Order: sequence, then structure tokens, then C-alpha cells
Amino acid sequence: NPTESTVAVETLDDVPEHVLRGLPEDVRLFPSAVDKTRLGVWATKSILKGKKFGPFVGDKKKRSQV
Repeated sequence: NPTESTVAVETLDDVPEHVLRGLPEDVRLFPSAVDKTRLGVWATKSILKGKKFGPFVGDKKKRSQV
């Protein structure tokens, strides 16, 4: 149907390899609960408060920017 727009959906193929390698064992990328066209970060079990993982690659944002 020509009136329908095609929305690109983010897939694991769109994620840089270094990001996938940097994910902790108990964290996975699945479709976002907020935006179904994007991937979201999901925990497969509880993550303790203060747990750190990385390395972080990218620009840090203030809480008000996310």
C-alpha cells in the first residue's frame, strides 16, 4: 500500500560488535518496551545496586537528557 510508511526496525545486526562484547553475562538486547523499532537493554536476572560494567563507549548524558 503506497500510503503506508516503512519504519526501520533496529536489529542486532545494527549493533557494533564491541557493544555486544561489552554486555555483561546477564544482560541482553531485545526490542524496547518504550519504542518497538529500537532495541532495549534487558536484564535476565536482578542486578545489584551499584554494579558496574563496561567499558562505556559514547557520550555521557545528564539524567534529564535521557
